[in-house]
Amino acid sequence: MAGWNVDTAAGALGAGTVTLVEGSSFCISAPNGDMHAELPHGVFVHDTRVLSGWTLRINGQLLESLAAETREPYRALFVGRVPRSDGHADTPLIVQRLREVGVGIQEQVTVRNHSLKPARCVIALSIESDFADLFEVKEARIKRRWDQTHQATRATLSIRASWQDVRKGVVIQAPGAVVSPEALTYEVLVPPHGQWTTILTVVPDTENAGAEGASVGAFAHAEGDGMSPRDRRRHEWVAKIPVLQMGNRSIERTLRRSYDDLGALRIEDPNHPERVVVAAGAPWFMTLFGRDSLWASEMALPVDPSLALGTLQTLADRQGTVVDPISEEEPGKILHEVRLDVSSGLSLGGKSNYYGSVDATPLFVMILGSVSRWGFAKDTIDALLPHADRALDWIRDYGDKDGDGFVEYQRLNPEGLINQGWKDSWDGINFADGTLAEPPIALCEVQAYVYAAYSARAWMAYDAGDATLGDELAGQAKQLKKQFNEQFWIPERGFYAVALDGRKRQVDSCASNMGHCLWLGIVDEDKAPQVVERLMSPEMFSGWGVRTLASDMGAYNPVSYHNGSVWPHDNALIVAGLLRYGFIAEAQRISTALLEAAEYSDGRLPELFCGFSRDELAAPVPYPTACSPQAWAATTPILLVTSLMRYDTHVSRGGFWLDPVLPKSYGDLHITNAPLADGRITIDIANSVPSVQGLPDGVVFHRGHRPWMTELVDQANLRRKA
Repeated sequence: MAGWNVDTAAGALGAGTVTLVEGSSFCISAPNGDMHAELPHGVFVHDTRVLSGWTLRINGQLLESLAAETREPYRALFVGRVPRSDGHADTPLIVQRLREVGVGIQEQVTVRNHSLKPARCVIALSIESDFADLFEVKEARIKRRWDQTHQATRATLSIRASWQDVRKGVVIQAPGAVVSPEALTYEVLVPPHGQWTTILTVVPDTENAGAEGASVGAFAHAEGDGMSPRDRRRHEWVAKIPVLQMGNRSIERTLRRSYDDLGALRIEDPNHPERVVVAAGAPWFMTLFGRDSLWASEMALPVDPSLALGTLQTLADRQGTVVDPISEEEPGKILHEVRLDVSSGLSLGGKSNYYGSVDATPLFVMILGSVSRWGFAKDTIDALLPHADRALDWIRDYGDKDGDGFVEYQRLNPEGLINQGWKDSWDGINFADGTLAEPPIALCEVQAYVYAAYSARAWMAYDAGDATLGDELAGQAKQLKKQFNEQFWIPERGFYAVALDGRKRQVDSCASNMGHCLWLGIVDEDKAPQVVERLMSPEMFSGWGVRTLASDMGAYNPVSYHNGSVWPHDNALIVAGLLRYGFIAEAQRISTALLEAAEYSDGRLPELFCGFSRDELAAPVPYPTACSPQAWAATTPILLVTSLMRYDTHVSRGGFWLDPVLPKSYGDLHITNAPLADGRITIDIANSVPSVQGLPDGVVFHRGHRPWMTELVDQANLRRKA
């Protein structure tokens, strides 16, 4: 996952853990609804654990979990029972906890008595708040101890804390409770076949708001429609995204789950609330990441292109302006991750923005090219072009410090990430014998991203009538492709080196990275068949997807983070690359395998799973610390299906393309409310025959080969010369 060298299970959440997400807030608990401070549990707001302990006891007994049902990404129902103290197995007391996450949590606790007699219950809720930083919790190393005061008043417990000159607080409102500094208690008599209910609210306190002001509006159903602010936000999201029906109900469920998860991972730019961006993933990465947010929003373009635009605009505002070795900021560079509040002191680089990513900058330019095709206003795109040009300046001036034509990385301080591509674990880049590559390292897929960035900016220049700039950038792209195929190709192995190391040696392990190169077109046509053969070999293809590293490599480990695991987003990019070069059967095989894997996790693909062969184990094996939901895993099913639909548009060229190669097992497809320019279209695919209704004026439907950005550049260049 973006941003961390994962080599321990400190962040492992355990079987049955329930994670709820809303914006940048999230809640992690045990299956019975309790949260334990010694585990990575709690309520997190702005990267701070405002609630670390939340344990419910009835008559001194912890609840025995019966069920935990996530109803929306931000709401869950926990059902448990109160064990009997007299040795009998069955109990008449059933407890339901309906929890909703917002800026804090609201929880409705209901005790039902299924006995013929009234039940006297002492209901006690113990509370802890350690205000730990998210990273402290994830790594199980609580470094700071806050000075705390607990103030108990009627129906309210306020906990305030200070550390150096920082102030934090949390307010728990509990109508009807007897409040002490560490607990809330209710003494109730639940009638026979009756119930007792209360509602508890937990919200952060600020220096400018008192106990009452802190919670005003946080969970109010102000419109009188029975919907919380989270419900209304979700309904607004559902109203603007496509409505899908598919013959294969399992795949339909997976796609709908993708839509839900993508909706839950949307967060607002605090400086521009009208902008919505994509957070990287729950639970530990509910913030803006350069690489992750860009990839996820690119993959989600057919669902909501405004996510990509908001992500680009927000990253543009934070584009590097100075040289700072601590945060690894450089002029024109796109950041790696944003952290909020005190967390920045413990994050990479020790600041709120960390820039240690080699690929976010070319991806920014590449995805601006993608967004420009979807019909946004010209002035909206034009406002981002200077940022794209500064990103290209970074590629030339800082990304390629030795001037060899390739973009490399080497961390600028001992606290930064050792590896700064998408495989950013400390051991993620290695030779075939398992030896680690030494920096500066030029990754194969990063050169493909740079090639795509040059091509995208060249096309936008041609589209705007700037032939001089278009020619210059097209020439740079052409030269990079030639140089890449000369220096990264290993002819005796039949695949591309995953990287060049600091001595310009080919890092000769067989890795999935070269699949990204297929998608972006930097691979020479005559080399593609050998690349595909290797990707689909038993050493690479597990039966559930393509492994990150071949099983015959020295560093292979099916339970490693990047050296043999299977990442859904990685495979989705490979599928798109296979289709670009005409390998339809192989693309269908990978896509189907991944969508089948999703069936084992209720339609949700995790960040990654282990690389065991499908012949060895009949179900995909979860990776212990995988994020779920996670942005580019959530958007993987979208890219898989739209790739097989061969779905694309270019509004300025007046074209919409659809040429489906969906497997028959997927069934027919009906999509309404699909966004395009300022309108909505309807797409039908029946017996592999597509039709489209509602195209905007001036946009023509084409069934056949869609033009890739690199082909558009070549066409523009040839037309101009002619």
